[in-house]
Amino acid sequence: MRTEPGLAQGWCALSALHDRIEAHIERALQAGHGLSVREYSVLDVLSRQHEGDGGHFRMNELADAVVLSQSATTRLVNRLEDRGLLTRYLCPTDRRGIYTDVTEAGRRLLDEARPTNETALREALDLAERRPELAPLVAAVRTLQPTAPPAGPPTLS
Repeated sequence: MRTEPGLAQGWCALSALHDRIEAHIERALQAGHGLSVREYSVLDVLSRQHEGDGGHFRMNELADAVVLSQSATTRLVNRLEDRGLLTRYLCPTDRRGIYTDVTEAGRRLLDEARPTNETALREALDLAERRPELAPLVAAVRTLQPTAPPAGPPTLS
């Protein structure tokens, strides 16, 4: 099998950019709001779904949206529910379905954390842009324009 060095280098650069951004945002969210990037992502995804059409995510849809396994999503939702930031309830039309939604306390915390997330993202991109191997990827990220409301925060997770 023939390898493509450029492809492998590109993937390494993309992975490095993701890791740098996520670590920078993680530090900022933890310090300012006691939230992990994943916790923020879940709250943000659920909040945006609620704003969009008033709907709610089933657990399997939430797992897909935040790119986690079902078991990891369940553990994360349990932690957020224990903190009073999320609530879960049975789907009224399908007793096997479980919906998740952000509580008022979760919405307040998310509203407080959003500017921190945005600032940390900008800072992480500015820092990464100084590295020649990451600069083209940062430029690509900066030119992206969502075609629909984003399904989650810009953590590249």
